[in-house]
Amino acid sequence: MNILFCGNEKVFDGFVVCALSILKRTAAAEPFTFYIFTMDARHLREDYLPVSDEQIALFDRVIKGYHPENRVIPRDVTKLYKQEFSGCPNETAYCSPYTLIRLLADLVPEMPDKFLYLDADILFNRDISLLYQIDISGYEYAASNDHYGKYLIHPRYINAGVLLFNMKEARRTGLFAGAREWLRRKKLVFADQSALIRATTRRKLLPQRFNDQKFLHRHTVVRHFSKRLFWLPYPHTENVKPWQIERVRSVFGYRAFDDIFEEFQRLQKEGDR
Repeated sequence: MNILFCGNEKVFDGFVVCALSILKRTAAAEPFTFYIFTMDARHLREDYLPVSDEQIALFDRVIKGYHPENRVIPRDVTKLYKQEFSGCPNETAYCSPYTLIRLLADLVPEMPDKFLYLDADILFNRDISLLYQIDISGYEYAASNDHYGKYLIHPRYINAGVLLFNMKEARRTGLFAGAREWLRRKKLVFADQSALIRATTRRKLLPQRFNDQKFLHRHTVVRHFSKRLFWLPYPHTENVKPWQIERVRSVFGYRAFDDIFEEFQRLQKEGDR
Protein backbone atom coordinates (compact mmCIF):
# COMPACT_ATOMS: atom_id res chain seq x y z
CA MET A 1 0.00 0.00 0.00
CA ASN A 2 1.23 3.45 -0.98
CA ILE A 3 0.72 6.55 1.19
CA LEU A 4 1.46 10.18 0.27
CA PHE A 5 2.13 12.96 2.77
CA CYS A 6 2.86 16.56 1.74
CA GLY A 7 4.31 19.31 3.89
CA ASN A 8 7.28 20.90 5.61
CA GLU A 9 9.29 20.30 8.77
CA LYS A 10 6.60 21.87 10.95
CA VAL A 11 4.04 19.13 10.26
CA PHE A 12 6.53 16.26 10.39
CA ASP A 13 5.16 15.18 13.78
CA GLY A 14 1.82 14.69 12.05
CA PHE A 15 3.39 12.35 9.50
CA VAL A 16 4.91 10.26 12.28
CA VAL A 17 1.82 9.97 14.47
CA CYS A 18 -0.38 9.22 11.44
CA ALA A 19 2.04 6.52 10.25
CA LEU A 20 2.03 5.01 13.74
CA SER A 21 -1.77 4.88 13.69
CA ILE A 22 -1.69 3.10 10.32
CA LEU A 23 0.93 0.58 11.39
CA LYS A 24 -0.68 -0.14 14.76
CA ARG A 25 -4.22 -0.54 13.40
CA THR A 26 -3.44 -2.58 10.28
CA ALA A 27 -3.22 -6.36 10.14
CA ALA A 28 -1.93 -6.60 6.54
CA ALA A 29 1.37 -8.46 6.15
CA GLU A 30 2.62 -6.62 3.07
CA PRO A 31 4.95 -3.61 3.48
CA PHE A 32 4.01 0.04 3.08
CA THR A 33 5.66 2.70 0.94
CA PHE A 34 5.37 6.24 2.29
CA TYR A 35 6.02 9.08 -0.16
CA ILE A 36 6.77 12.51 1.31
CA PHE A 37 6.53 15.55 -0.96
CA THR A 38 8.28 18.58 0.48
CA MET A 39 9.95 21.80 -0.68
CA ASP A 40 12.03 24.77 0.30
CA ALA A 41 9.63 27.73 0.15
CA ARG A 42 11.69 30.36 1.96
CA HIS A 43 11.11 32.65 -1.01
CA LEU A 44 7.58 32.96 0.40
CA ARG A 45 8.30 32.79 4.14
CA GLU A 46 11.55 32.27 5.99
CA ASP A 47 10.21 29.42 8.13
CA TYR A 48 8.93 27.38 5.16
CA LEU A 49 11.66 24.77 5.40
CA PRO A 50 11.53 21.30 3.83
CA VAL A 51 11.39 18.08 5.79
CA SER A 52 15.02 17.46 6.73
CA ASP A 53 17.24 14.45 6.01
CA GLU A 54 17.35 13.77 9.75
CA GLN A 55 13.56 13.69 9.94
CA ILE A 56 13.38 11.31 6.98
CA ALA A 57 15.95 9.03 8.66
CA LEU A 58 13.86 9.01 11.85
CA PHE A 59 10.68 8.25 9.94
CA ASP A 60 12.44 5.38 8.14
CA ARG A 61 13.65 3.92 11.43
CA VAL A 62 10.17 4.11 12.95
CA ILE A 63 8.36 2.40 10.08
CA LYS A 64 11.00 -0.31 9.68
CA GLY A 65 10.37 -1.24 13.30
CA TYR A 66 7.03 -2.63 12.10
CA HIS A 67 8.22 -4.30 8.88
CA PRO A 68 11.80 -4.39 7.54
CA GLU A 69 10.56 -3.77 3.99
CA ASN A 70 8.58 -0.64 4.85
CA ARG A 71 10.20 2.33 3.13
CA VAL A 72 9.99 6.09 2.85
CA ILE A 73 10.62 7.90 -0.43
CA PRO A 74 11.14 11.67 -0.07
CA ARG A 75 10.59 13.90 -3.10
CA ASP A 76 11.77 17.52 -3.17
CA VAL A 77 9.29 19.29 -5.46
CA THR A 78 10.68 22.82 -5.06
CA LYS A 79 11.56 23.15 -8.75
CA LEU A 80 8.20 21.74 -9.89
CA TYR A 81 6.34 24.06 -7.53
CA LYS A 82 8.07 27.16 -8.88
CA GLN A 83 7.47 25.97 -12.42
CA GLU A 84 3.75 25.38 -11.90
CA PHE A 85 2.63 27.77 -9.15
CA SER A 86 5.12 30.62 -8.72
CA GLY A 87 3.20 33.90 -8.69
CA CYS A 88 -0.20 32.23 -9.02
CA PRO A 89 -3.17 33.86 -7.20
CA ASN A 90 -3.44 30.92 -4.77
CA GLU A 91 0.13 31.02 -3.41
CA THR A 92 -1.14 33.00 -0.43
CA ALA A 93 -4.26 30.90 0.11
CA TYR A 94 -5.95 30.27 3.47
CA CYS A 95 -3.54 27.39 4.08
CA SER A 96 0.15 27.14 3.30
CA PRO A 97 1.46 26.59 -0.26
CA TYR A 98 2.31 23.04 0.83
CA THR A 99 -1.36 22.18 0.32
CA LEU A 100 -0.84 22.67 -3.42
CA ILE A 101 2.01 20.22 -3.93
CA ARG A 102 -0.08 17.04 -3.99
CA LEU A 103 -1.39 18.36 -7.31
CA LEU A 104 2.10 17.80 -8.75
CA ALA A 105 1.81 14.01 -8.35
CA ASP A 106 1.50 13.34 -12.08
CA LEU A 107 4.79 15.18 -12.70
CA VAL A 108 6.78 13.26 -10.06
CA PRO A 109 8.53 10.23 -11.59
CA GLU A 110 7.64 6.70 -10.54
CA MET A 111 4.50 7.46 -8.59
CA PRO A 112 2.41 4.26 -8.28
CA ASP A 113 -0.88 3.67 -10.07
CA LYS A 114 -2.79 3.72 -6.77
CA PHE A 115 -1.97 5.70 -3.64
CA LEU A 116 -3.70 7.25 -0.65
CA TYR A 117 -3.08 10.94 0.00
CA LEU A 118 -3.45 11.95 3.66
CA ASP A 119 -3.33 15.33 5.40
CA ALA A 120 -0.93 15.47 8.34
CA ASP A 121 -3.74 15.86 10.92
CA ILE A 122 -5.21 12.37 10.60
CA LEU A 123 -5.33 9.26 12.77
CA PHE A 124 -6.54 5.82 11.80
CA ASN A 125 -8.98 4.20 14.20
CA ARG A 126 -9.33 0.99 12.18
CA ASP A 127 -7.42 -1.04 9.58
CA ILE A 128 -6.35 1.08 6.59
CA SER A 129 -7.18 -1.85 4.27
CA LEU A 130 -10.87 -1.05 4.75
CA LEU A 131 -10.19 2.15 2.81
CA TYR A 132 -7.28 1.22 0.57
CA GLN A 133 -8.87 -1.91 -0.89
CA ILE A 134 -11.95 -0.06 -2.17
CA ASP A 135 -12.32 -0.57 -5.91
CA ILE A 136 -11.86 2.74 -7.74
CA SER A 137 -11.71 1.38 -11.29
CA GLY A 138 -13.06 4.01 -13.67
CA TYR A 139 -12.78 6.79 -11.09
CA GLU A 140 -10.05 9.41 -10.72
CA TYR A 141 -10.23 9.21 -6.95
CA ALA A 142 -12.45 8.38 -3.99
CA ALA A 143 -13.26 10.83 -1.19
CA SER A 144 -15.79 11.54 1.54
CA ASN A 145 -18.05 14.54 2.03
CA ASP A 146 -16.72 17.59 3.80
CA HIS A 147 -18.62 17.65 7.10
CA TYR A 148 -19.52 21.34 6.91
CA GLY A 149 -19.32 21.79 3.15
CA LYS A 150 -22.07 19.26 2.50
CA TYR A 151 -24.45 21.59 4.36
CA LEU A 152 -23.05 24.99 3.42
CA ILE A 153 -21.86 24.47 -0.16
CA HIS A 154 -23.26 21.34 -1.84
CA PRO A 155 -24.58 17.96 -0.63
CA ARG A 156 -21.77 16.17 -2.51
CA TYR A 157 -18.98 18.62 -1.65
CA ILE A 158 -15.91 16.59 -0.71
CA ASN A 159 -13.04 17.09 1.71
CA ALA A 160 -9.62 16.69 0.09
CA GLY A 161 -7.78 15.60 3.25
CA VAL A 162 -8.24 11.91 2.40
CA LEU A 163 -8.00 11.02 -1.28
CA LEU A 164 -7.61 7.53 -2.74
CA PHE A 165 -6.14 8.14 -6.20
CA ASN A 166 -6.35 6.03 -9.35
CA MET A 167 -3.40 7.52 -11.21
CA LYS A 168 -4.08 5.74 -14.49
CA GLU A 169 -7.51 7.33 -14.73
CA ALA A 170 -6.30 10.69 -13.39
CA ARG A 171 -3.57 10.82 -16.04
CA ARG A 172 -6.04 9.82 -18.76
CA THR A 173 -8.46 12.64 -17.88
CA GLY A 174 -5.79 15.24 -17.07
CA LEU A 175 -7.12 15.72 -13.53
CA PHE A 176 -3.93 17.20 -12.05
CA ALA A 177 -3.10 19.41 -15.01
CA GLY A 178 -6.67 20.72 -14.96
CA ALA A 179 -6.50 21.49 -11.24
CA ARG A 180 -3.19 23.33 -11.66
CA GLU A 181 -4.67 25.38 -14.47
CA TRP A 182 -7.54 26.45 -12.20
CA LEU A 183 -5.05 27.51 -9.52
CA ARG A 184 -3.05 29.57 -12.01
CA ARG A 185 -6.12 31.19 -13.49
CA LYS A 186 -8.32 32.19 -10.56
CA LYS A 187 -8.25 32.87 -6.82
CA LEU A 188 -10.30 30.07 -5.25
CA VAL A 189 -11.90 30.05 -1.81
CA PHE A 190 -10.39 26.71 -0.76
CA ALA A 191 -7.47 26.72 -3.23
CA ASP A 192 -6.30 23.15 -3.90
CA GLN A 193 -9.56 21.55 -2.76
CA SER A 194 -11.65 23.85 -4.96
CA ALA A 195 -9.34 23.32 -7.93
CA LEU A 196 -9.44 19.56 -7.59
CA ILE A 197 -13.24 19.51 -7.41
CA ARG A 198 -13.58 21.74 -10.47
CA ALA A 199 -11.17 19.59 -12.49
CA THR A 200 -12.82 16.29 -11.56
CA THR A 201 -14.46 14.17 -14.24
CA ARG A 202 -15.57 11.20 -12.14
CA ARG A 203 -15.08 10.46 -8.45
CA LYS A 204 -16.38 7.87 -6.00
CA LEU A 205 -18.12 9.22 -2.90
CA LEU A 206 -17.22 7.33 0.27
CA PRO A 207 -19.12 7.06 3.57
CA GLN A 208 -18.22 9.64 6.22
CA ARG A 209 -16.42 7.04 8.35
CA PHE A 210 -13.50 7.24 5.94
CA ASN A 211 -12.97 10.94 6.76
CA ASP A 212 -14.77 11.84 9.95
CA GLN A 213 -14.03 15.48 10.74
CA LYS A 214 -16.26 15.80 13.78
CA PHE A 215 -16.81 12.54 15.67
CA LEU A 216 -15.06 9.33 16.63
CA HIS A 217 -17.37 6.32 16.40
CA ARG A 218 -16.46 2.65 16.74
CA HIS A 219 -16.94 2.30 12.97
CA THR A 220 -14.78 5.39 12.18
CA VAL A 221 -11.82 4.38 10.03
CA VAL A 222 -10.23 7.84 9.69
CA ARG A 223 -10.51 10.61 12.27
CA HIS A 224 -9.53 13.88 10.62
CA PHE A 225 -8.59 16.60 13.13
CA SER A 226 -9.62 19.60 11.05
CA LYS A 227 -11.08 22.74 12.59
CA ARG A 228 -14.33 21.94 14.39
CA LEU A 229 -17.25 24.03 15.60
CA PHE A 230 -18.39 23.67 19.22
CA TRP A 231 -21.65 25.14 20.48
CA LEU A 232 -20.95 24.89 24.21
CA PRO A 233 -20.25 26.61 26.51
CA TYR A 234 -20.55 29.22 23.72
CA PRO A 235 -20.17 28.97 19.92
CA HIS A 236 -16.46 28.68 19.09
CA THR A 237 -14.02 26.71 16.98
CA GLU A 238 -11.13 24.49 18.03
CA ASN A 239 -8.25 23.47 15.78
CA VAL A 240 -6.69 20.58 17.74
CA LYS A 241 -4.02 18.53 15.99
CA PRO A 242 -3.25 14.87 16.80
CA TRP A 243 0.31 15.58 17.93
CA GLN A 244 -1.11 17.96 20.56
CA ILE A 245 -1.81 14.99 22.78
CA GLU A 246 -3.02 16.71 25.94
CA ARG A 247 -5.37 18.92 23.95
CA VAL A 248 -6.79 15.86 22.14
CA ARG A 249 -7.52 14.34 25.54
CA SER A 250 -8.87 17.49 27.20
CA VAL A 251 -10.96 18.86 24.31
CA PHE A 252 -12.30 15.56 22.93
CA GLY A 253 -11.80 13.18 25.84
CA TYR A 254 -10.29 10.55 23.55
CA ARG A 255 -8.41 7.58 25.00
CA ALA A 256 -8.73 5.32 21.93
CA PHE A 257 -5.36 6.49 20.59
CA ASP A 258 -3.36 6.17 23.82
CA ASP A 259 -1.12 3.37 22.51
CA ILE A 260 -0.20 5.54 19.52
CA PHE A 261 0.42 8.59 21.68
CA GLU A 262 2.58 6.64 24.12
CA GLU A 263 4.90 5.48 21.35
CA PHE A 264 5.02 8.95 19.84
CA GLN A 265 5.96 10.47 23.20
CA ARG A 266 8.66 7.83 23.68
CA LEU A 267 10.14 8.82 20.31
CA GLN A 268 10.05 12.47 21.34
CA LYS A 269 11.92 11.69 24.57
CA GLU A 270 14.56 9.71 22.66
CA GLY A 271 15.03 12.67 20.33
CA ASP A 272 15.58 15.02 23.28
CA ARG A 273 18.46 12.98 24.65
